[in-house]
Amino acid sequence: MSAPGVKRGRPPSFDRTTALTAATLLFWEHGYEATSIGELTQAMGIKPGSLYAAFGDKKSLFKEVVRSYGRSPVGAFIAAALEAEPAARDAFRRILREAAVVYPDPSHPAGCLTISATTNVTVQDADVAEFLRDLRNANLEAFETRLKTAQRQGELSAAANPRALAAYFAAVIQGMSQRARDGATTTELSETAELALAAWPQD
Repeated sequence: MSAPGVKRGRPPSFDRTTALTAATLLFWEHGYEATSIGELTQAMGIKPGSLYAAFGDKKSLFKEVVRSYGRSPVGAFIAAALEAEPAARDAFRRILREAAVVYPDPSHPAGCLTISATTNVTVQDADVAEFLRDLRNANLEAFETRLKTAQRQGELSAAANPRALAAYFAAVIQGMSQRARDGATTTELSETAELALAAWPQD
């Protein structure tokens, strides 16, 4: 029998999507290491116990954040371009030009979450850095695969090096993300994108 005045039942619920969005913005803005559990619970509007019950520990929450980000328009534009554009050159043109718009967009933290979120991680959190590195390397592999296909189909010069070209575009995109974090505008990043596209091998 319950004591007088003691309420029983389920603990207060929260909107998981809203909480995840708040966590995403924090991790995106400050990075994994600099974001504390206290800051997360305050932004998400939940207590620490609810965070652990719903998401697991901080690492598990971060990985869910990254997966959710990867399905969002700002996180999925690279994969979308590779899938939607029939010509490889058009796909990379779209990727670079969209990066120039997405990365400095003031409606969210600057840059790319998967590029900037694991600066200055400690040794005990090395697996978090590895998790994001694997995602970035997966993008590199997708670039190379698309460029090799373009080469086989005659779209890309036979003398071109698909691996080197993929690494070049990946480096440019990562650099554009950091420049956006440093305050670069869409105008500057668009100029960078056009310069990078000029490196496309000619026959």
